Amino acid sequence: MSAERRLLVTLLVLTFVTGIVDAVSFLGLGHVFTANMTGNVVLLGFALAGATGLSAARSMLSLLAFLAGAVLGGRLGLVMNSSPRRRRILAAGTVEALLLFVSAAVSVGIHPAADPSPAVLHAVIALTAFAMGLRSATVRWLAVPDMTTTVLTQVLAALAAESVLAGGTNPRFGRRGAAVVLMLAGAALGVLLMRHGLTLPLAVGSVCTLAAWIHAARTE
Repeated sequence: MSAERRLLVTLLVLTFVTGIVDAVSFLGLGHVFTANMTGNVVLLGFALAGATGLSAARSMLSLLAFLAGAVLGGRLGLVMNSSPRRRRILAAGTVEALLLFVSAAVSVGIHPAADPSPAVLHAVIALTAFAMGLRSATVRWLAVPDMTTTVLTQVLAALAAESVLAGGTNPRFGRRGAAVVLMLAGAALGVLLMRHGLTLPLAVGSVCTLAAWIHAARTE
C-alpha cells in the first residue's frame, strides 16, 4: 500500500471516530459537540439566546478546549519542524489517543440516562474537545484534499457541485463518499455502544485513533 493510500485510510478511520465522539458528546454530555465545532458554535448561539435544554457553559468549554488543542497542535509543529514527519504524526496521534483514553477512564460509570456530576461532565467535554482540536491541527498540516475528519459540509457540497448532474466529473468521489458513510457509521455505532455507558465508545475511539495514526506513521 502506498504512503498516500495509508494516510487516506488513517483519515477515514479518524472520520469514523468523529462520529463516535460526537454521538457521546451530544447524547451523553448534555447536547454539546466536541468534534464538530460548526455545530457547537450554533448550539452556543442557541443557548445564549435562551433555548431550553442547552448549556452555554458546556458549549463554551468545548470550544475553548478545542482551540487549546489546536494551539498545542500548532506549537507541536513548530517544535518538531525539523523532525521527520513520522515523529510528528506519532506524537500528535499518541496524545490524541491518550486524551480519549483518559476521557474513557473518567467516564466510568456514567450512563446517558444518568445525571453525572458537573465536574465529571466538564472533564470529559474538555478532554474530548482538546483531543479533537489537536487532531484538527494535525490533519490541517497534512492537507489531504477533502479529508478534514471532523466536518462534512464542504465534502457534501463538493459531491453535489462537482457531480455529473452539475456537469462535473465526480473527482475524488470515493474518498468523499467514504467519509460521509464512515462518519454516519461512527455516529450509529456510538449510539449503540452507549447502551453500556460512555466508557466503551470512548475506549473504542481511543483504540481506533491510535491504530490509525500508527498505520499512517508506518509510511514515513
